[in-house]
Amino acid sequence: MKDKVLRKNLLNSNAEAMIWVVLGTALFSLIFASGKFGGESTSVVQIQFLRYVSGFATLLGVVACKGGSMRAYRSDRPFSHAARAVFGVSGGFALIYSSAEMPIVDATALGLLYVVFVIPLAVLILKETVTKQHMVGITLSFAGAGFIMVSRGAFTQFQPAYLIPAAIAVLGAALLAIEGLMIRVLSHADRPLTVLLHVNGFGIILLAVPAVMTWKTMSLSAMVPFLLLGPIAVTAQYCVVRGYRLASLAIVGPVDYAWLVFAALIGFLFFNEIPTTGVIAGAAIIAIGGIVLAVIKPVPENVPASDR
Repeated sequence: MKDKVLRKNLLNSNAEAMIWVVLGTALFSLIFASGKFGGESTSVVQIQFLRYVSGFATLLGVVACKGGSMRAYRSDRPFSHAARAVFGVSGGFALIYSSAEMPIVDATALGLLYVVFVIPLAVLILKETVTKQHMVGITLSFAGAGFIMVSRGAFTQFQPAYLIPAAIAVLGAALLAIEGLMIRVLSHADRPLTVLLHVNGFGIILLAVPAVMTWKTMSLSAMVPFLLLGPIAVTAQYCVVRGYRLASLAIVGPVDYAWLVFAALIGFLFFNEIPTTGVIAGAAIIAIGGIVLAVIKPVPENVPASDR
């Protein structure tokens, strides 16, 4: 009886993890689209800096409401949190650069190699087991993402001049994969609020100088929408950390492909971009892949390795 209850809880944990990460991905899609909303009036670095500042302020408000001391949120792994921030910011910059120097659809397609990198890292470093069912779900998610990118014309205009930006895009995907690995580790080592305080604090430090160098004058009223991205980003980060605590990277990693689906939805709702049949079909394939991963039964951690 206990075994049945344990297995049911484990199965539910995978589904719950997928829900948390999908929700986080949906919210992050708004963050990624912020540059398009801002147009030419603001720089991408400026937008990201403003959302880290407002995100950190939001977290300080949460700490104040909880009535605790900031000392309670110190981590024994500050350098790990700093490294995670460096990998995340660097990976993001790499993808932003490549998107500016080559067709954005091609850069996005290369950025999606994140999952291709993160799964081997999970196996080699975290010793996670990838079963045939994992591979089916991952392959379906990857195929759905590829279907969407091809339908949007990825690599139809690829030129030799794009080789360097393409290499930088691949590097960005690898850096983000390492960040994903560190999120998985740190989400188990520290409480979610501790993780969020560190990533937003280090984000401010890393982006301060680039933001000043690229700053474009804007009124306070124009700044408000970007400051509101902070609470949205904090909520998204919380969802991702919760999801990463509940399931393995092999389960939650491929969920990032859902970003393409939410990006298409944002384009339809705000920019009158009509999704093609290929986008709709790819979204359906990604959803099927996600369902396959969600119903995988994890092996209980207290089961001996020989019994797995």
